[in-house]
Amino acid sequence: MLPIYLMLAILSGSISLVSCSKDDELEIQNDFPFEVNVMPVPKEVADGQTVEIRITIQRTGNYTNTQYFLRYFQFDGTGTLRYYDELPYLPNDLYSLPTEQFRLYYTSTSTVSQSFEVWISDSFGNEKQISFQFNSSD
Repeated sequence: MLPIYLMLAILSGSISLVSCSKDDELEIQNDFPFEVNVMPVPKEVADGQTVEIRITIQRTGNYTNTQYFLRYFQFDGTGTLRYYDELPYLPNDLYSLPTEQFRLYYTSTSTVSQSFEVWISDSFGNEKQISFQFNSSD
């Protein structure tokens, strides 16, 4: 038969293994920063010319309910930016991105240099800024 102190030690050890406090709740991380990769684009664009911009959002983690958004602001020249064949974006409005790999199309409507910024954000407030500048070509 086991000595009483050994039985007490086993009993107290098993109780401490099954007891949980409120502070021991499982934490689930859902806020993951991300990076944005952009394929090279031309340095020059002519009036009426369309430039394809290929963008990939690279997550550092994977939370399936993360949503991504895009907004842009043009501060030099004029042009339109659109997602595939959809209607052109309005500057500084927020648009939902359905995929993490996509193409934007910028069409110049200017004979001078053009500059604009694209901001990509997620549903947790993380943001990345991408700047584009095109010189005018004839």
